[in-house]
Amino acid sequence: MAVKHYKPTTNGRRNMTTMDYSGLSKVAPEKSLLAAGKKNAGRNSYGRITVRHRGGGNRQKYRLIDFKRNKFDIPATVATIEYDPNRSAFIALIVYEDGVKSYITAPVGLKVGDTVISSKTADIKPGNALPLENIPTGTFVHNVELYPGKGAQLARSAGNMAQLMGKENGMALLRLPSGEMRQVPINCMASIGQVSNPEHENINYGKAGRKRHMGWRPTVRGSVMNPCDHPHGGGEGKSPIGRSGPVTPWGKPTLGYKTRKKHKASDKYIVKRRNSK
Repeated sequence: MAVKHYKPTTNGRRNMTTMDYSGLSKVAPEKSLLAAGKKNAGRNSYGRITVRHRGGGNRQKYRLIDFKRNKFDIPATVATIEYDPNRSAFIALIVYEDGVKSYITAPVGLKVGDTVISSKTADIKPGNALPLENIPTGTFVHNVELYPGKGAQLARSAGNMAQLMGKENGMALLRLPSGEMRQVPINCMASIGQVSNPEHENINYGKAGRKRHMGWRPTVRGSVMNPCDHPHGGGEGKSPIGRSGPVTPWGKPTLGYKTRKKHKASDKYIVKRRNSK
């Protein structure tokens, strides 16, 4: 889908872009696959803010997405391609031959009326789901499981895809969207193709109000605060941060500081880091 541009009739419209949703199905979402979207404004179970700058936003219903694709060998027909407010990709409503309805993440090229299936013998075409051991080397996949039966965890957002690089000793080698090379058990499920809405990254929100609609509250830079409010604050005019590196409001290193645990159990499955030369 194309990116839609607007005439600069106001300051907020200038440079603002949206997705052209004309190709989506103009229907209400399937009621049986909706769940209440409770908001907690970044607060944990104790009521303490653990994620800052969240709150407000438009009311949303959560769409129950089938990330497991474990209804095997039953063809399903694509009924609609819909917008989902909870993710950057579009979703597809599929209806199985036995009448069961389900939502899946729509890949690029999937259209209303197409047939998809989850099977070890499925064709290699967008929307079909297979175990990695039955997918040819070099194929682009999305919605990849990390653990068999747990459901897709890798390459799920708009425009993302991973490439199957090889298979050996019960493990499949994947090149992830970040550039990381990682091994995954060969019996994990994956869907064929690239996730829909690849133009999502080119959207220019244009004004602060659109971020408020998404539930994001304003973020203030530490360098414009007072010293009592942030370690970067204070000074006459525009001042450097006055430290060897940037820190959080609580003095912890940030912006490039690596937070992944040393000697993590899954390190042995990572063949090449995303930031290695």
